[in-house]
Amino acid sequence: MLRDRYDLALTTASAAARDAYVQASGLALTFYPGAGEAYDRAIAADPGFALAHAGKAQVLMRQGDVGAARAALATAKGLASDVSEREASHIGFFDLVFAGQTEAALSALHAHLAAWPRDALVVASAANPNGLIGGSGRIGQKHQIAALMDSLAPNYDDDFWFVSYHAMALSEDGQLALARAKIERSVAANPNNAHGAHGFAHVFYESGELDTARSFLSSWLSTYPREGFFYGHLSWHLSLFEIQAGNWTEALRLYHDAIALDRHSGGPQQKVSDGAAFLWRSELAGHPRDAAAWRALHGYANNSLPRPGNGLADLHVILAQAVMRDEAALDTRARQIEALAREGRYPSGSYLPALAGGFAAFERGDFSAAIETLAPLAGENERVGGSRAQHDLIEFTLLRAYLGANRLSEARHLLSVRRPGASGVPVLGVAAVS
Repeated sequence: MLRDRYDLALTTASAAARDAYVQASGLALTFYPGAGEAYDRAIAADPGFALAHAGKAQVLMRQGDVGAARAALATAKGLASDVSEREASHIGFFDLVFAGQTEAALSALHAHLAAWPRDALVVASAANPNGLIGGSGRIGQKHQIAALMDSLAPNYDDDFWFVSYHAMALSEDGQLALARAKIERSVAANPNNAHGAHGFAHVFYESGELDTARSFLSSWLSTYPREGFFYGHLSWHLSLFEIQAGNWTEALRLYHDAIALDRHSGGPQQKVSDGAAFLWRSELAGHPRDAAAWRALHGYANNSLPRPGNGLADLHVILAQAVMRDEAALDTRARQIEALAREGRYPSGSYLPALAGGFAAFERGDFSAAIETLAPLAGENERVGGSRAQHDLIEFTLLRAYLGANRLSEARHLLSVRRPGASGVPVLGVAAVS
């Protein structure tokens, strides 16, 4: 029987289909362009190859083409009666993920990986900071992901892809020395891995090593295809380092080159998240508002993400609505989230609707009201999903509110309990309490 890169059996008799599937999965795991086309070649060689349809579904979902993704997965499900137990479980797991059945998907995840720990596409969907576990709404999920990757590590040896994901998980869990050793080993073994570059950016952000991160990302992006899914997001990471370094001209160049709506290489969720985060964090650092950019982002977010679904993306949609003083849209999204939460379909519950009120108050300049809302939520940032670097937007907003309200002792306390080693705090006025 034909097998994939991780020695897992594939239900296809076509060597051409197998080869295209292996290539497609490698591109999907490393975030290089061409995965969808390679899955199509696998399907052309064997239309009954269920896992190729499932792989294509994952790429389409990442790109934000939800309808096509569901159709591809439906095709895979229709072929699942003739596949192995592992492949049927793989397809069933992604069916639960796509349906938003978080608790059932988490149960299926652990059962699947207990039986087939080298199913890398399943691992990737779980270990991503904004993946299944990251988006579960649970406090403590950073440690859960790290523990999962620790448990899987003996099955992967020094596989460059797994090591990059493991490093990222350890970094998010605060295990920076281990994370650094792993990410350096991963990028040395194979630099052509966008998630390796992503992990490097996060490890060195958490370690506060600004110059190392800037040098690495600038060099790495020069060889990564512009159409690569992570080009925009990694440019966003680089822009944060430039803002922190005081290089506003370069940060703004990166925004216009690769983060703005018409230049970003990612799907709708990534475009909204990175664009809104750049604009908001720029203002927190004291740089001028780009009103036209916010208007465009607000319109795009309302059209491309009209209903809530992903906590991290919804956070940034809420930011755009707050900036544009779109109280009707803010209220509608909050009510939609609360309705989904009552149905058990929105893992973070009422966290984001509460946060929305804090951002709206901050935008009005009512810092006391913003503090009243944001301060009690300060220990719950990970419920929204995403990385600690992304959570800093929330923490920095609270810090700026403390400074704006002249509540300097509370600002000092917030800085004193900030995670050790983390990158700097580019917030206007922070020098008064540093």
